Amino acid sequence: MNRLLVIAHVLGGLLMVFAATFVLPLAWSLVVGDGTHVSFFLSGIGCLVAGALMWAATRPYRRELEPRDGALLVVLGWLLMSLAGTAPLLLEIPGLSFTDACFESIAGLTTTGATVLSGLEHLPQSVNVWRHALQWYGGMGIIVMAVAILPMLGVGGMQLFKAEMPGPLKERKLTPRITQTAKALWLIYIGLTLACILALHWAGLDWFEAVCHAFSALALGGFSTRDASVMSFESPAVEAVLSGFMLLAALNFSTHFLALRERSLRVYLHDIEARAVIGLVLASSAGLGAYLYFEGQYPSFVEALRHAAFNTISLSTSTGFSTQDYASWPAFAPLWMLFLACVGSSAGSTGGGIKMIRALVLLKQTRRELNRLVHPRAIAPLVINGHVVENRIIFAVLGYMLLWGVTHIVLTFVMLATGLDFMSAFSVVVAAVNNLGPALGQFGPTGNYAPLSDFQTWLLAIAMVAGRLELLTFYVVLMPAFWRR
Repeated sequence: MNRLLVIAHVLGGLLMVFAATFVLPLAWSLVVGDGTHVSFFLSGIGCLVAGALMWAATRPYRRELEPRDGALLVVLGWLLMSLAGTAPLLLEIPGLSFTDACFESIAGLTTTGATVLSGLEHLPQSVNVWRHALQWYGGMGIIVMAVAILPMLGVGGMQLFKAEMPGPLKERKLTPRITQTAKALWLIYIGLTLACILALHWAGLDWFEAVCHAFSALALGGFSTRDASVMSFESPAVEAVLSGFMLLAALNFSTHFLALRERSLRVYLHDIEARAVIGLVLASSAGLGAYLYFEGQYPSFVEALRHAAFNTISLSTSTGFSTQDYASWPAFAPLWMLFLACVGSSAGSTGGGIKMIRALVLLKQTRRELNRLVHPRAIAPLVINGHVVENRIIFAVLGYMLLWGVTHIVLTFVMLATGLDFMSAFSVVVAAVNNLGPALGQFGPTGNYAPLSDFQTWLLAIAMVAGRLELLTFYVVLMPAFWRR
């Protein structure tokens, strides 16, 4: 019980921090005069008061977090922030159920981008800004953002950082202190977002569209202000800008930091994960462009390459923007892009999936085992970026991959049992667990998630949270051993 009270104290602080996020849509509403400012004001005040009461009531239990407290705090933090994010949606969207509002909020904060809403063009601007802002806040993680603020409340942040940052190499530090690390990452994140806004405005979007789509692009979230997504712009310039920034956001932000600190692009060339991400995505884009052209999907290779490149980059980075109904392409193309969504992002990026670094560890470990069959006595350490990967990390990756596979299998069977066809069930689980958003079948790029039953909606919402928290962080709090002293 004491542990829960300690965590409740920190959650109260997080709620107070989260209350500040309502300022952006509130200000936007006042500027454009869309009449939603009261809803955002009440939501923000309610969040602030609830957080303050929780923080004050549990203040006697304040202490430094233990390592395993970080996992529980991260899980509860994401769920609590998602719940707080539903308030403006319920107040401003007539007929929206609590279940659908929670799904939309969770899809935002987990940067999944799945939506149950239609008629996005007709929503008040500030509501769309809020949806996209949720993705932007979730992109680098509310917890990582808060570690720069929590020390002022008397709570250290290293445990949160280790629990939140994705990938097997998350213990690498960029700066001596966790607060400095969080600030450095956020400054890069903010800088890239501002650059994307300006570039999208230069490409022809108004400021509203530019801000919303920049938030989605840097968070690799995929929410759009239009039902037809980026397809409605019919602009090669907009597609080029978004493609570039999606690729940047799919790379490890610590690599961006090191490149800026050393003022050299060689950092990217020396990073095996960055080379693998860019190489795989670009090669797949070119290959699918040629495939679609020779399959007769487009009259010219240039047009085929344009649509193949944008949609491949979007899906492989787990963003989810679309310019075409790729579900109608020959089956190989959308299924290959769905596969890329699982591996196309770097650890330490805002993307979903298993992360490229894990895929590289698996490939190198497989090669090492094959070599061991030929040379049983050979000593061949697994090396990534010039560093030997310890066996404990290899075992962690293998355990993660087993859990990842089992999660997909179990959830797919459950979705099949609820009445979905195989393609819809399988792809929607892949899209949720890997934080992609649009799936195939019934939930392809031209549809949304509104047809789901409440049970299916909550199941996928939980899958989105589990996927965003790298599965291990989520599942560990379900173990009986976690709750024993």
